[in-house]
Amino acid sequence: MIMKSRRARRWTITAATALVVVIAGAYTLLQIADSRTFQFFGTLVNRVETGEKLVALTFDDGPDPAGTKPLLDTLKSRQVPATFFLIGRDIAAHPGLAKDIAAAGHELGNHSFSHDRMIGVTPSWVADEVEATDALIRATGYTGDIHFRPPNGKKLFALPRYLASHGRTTITWDVEPDSAGTPDAATIAKTTVDQVRPGSIVLLHPMYAAREPTRQAIGPIVDALKQRGFRFVTVSQLLAARR
Repeated sequence: MIMKSRRARRWTITAATALVVVIAGAYTLLQIADSRTFQFFGTLVNRVETGEKLVALTFDDGPDPAGTKPLLDTLKSRQVPATFFLIGRDIAAHPGLAKDIAAAGHELGNHSFSHDRMIGVTPSWVADEVEATDALIRATGYTGDIHFRPPNGKKLFALPRYLASHGRTTITWDVEPDSAGTPDAATIAKTTVDQVRPGSIVLLHPMYAAREPTRQAIGPIVDALKQRGFRFVTVSQLLAARR
């Protein structure tokens, strides 16, 4: 009876230990999936080390009729290049808007076709998401490098492995003023200007109808950072300026 009791206690301790290990492992993987600075395979860049006061404005999602023309007008009026991480399904829905972005001389990046979270997915699914969007981007006339930004910044195994095997760079960010909650334009602008440093990559979401505060903030962001001596570049130009 004593032996059975001891075995039962050992089994309980072993099971509890295993459960703790599983939970800790799952938590760690979730943290890695959300990390802006680490992935298991390939190259990930969230900012660059540079001695110059350079900053890259990047815009996620779209193209969308609500935001594309106002955004392009703001950038043109201030002679600022930017990088647009576009969603394949939105390009398919609004090919003319995507062509307008390319024709304006901006950089186009891949933000997947469906904007689904790219964790716990198969390699073939990743390939379809990336390659379908690449083809749509090329159809706009854009000929430059196509970097990739994971939807919601999430990646784990299949996506980084695919990108690494194709010599592609994962682009995240170090400044994201409009991702949490619904800040007003003044708050978005102030947060961005306060957090930008040389080599920063700024993430903004100005495309959809509900994102009017972000669209209103972009002009003040550009003006304030120019006053501080910053020069705006695309992601590819920023990567080329790395020390």
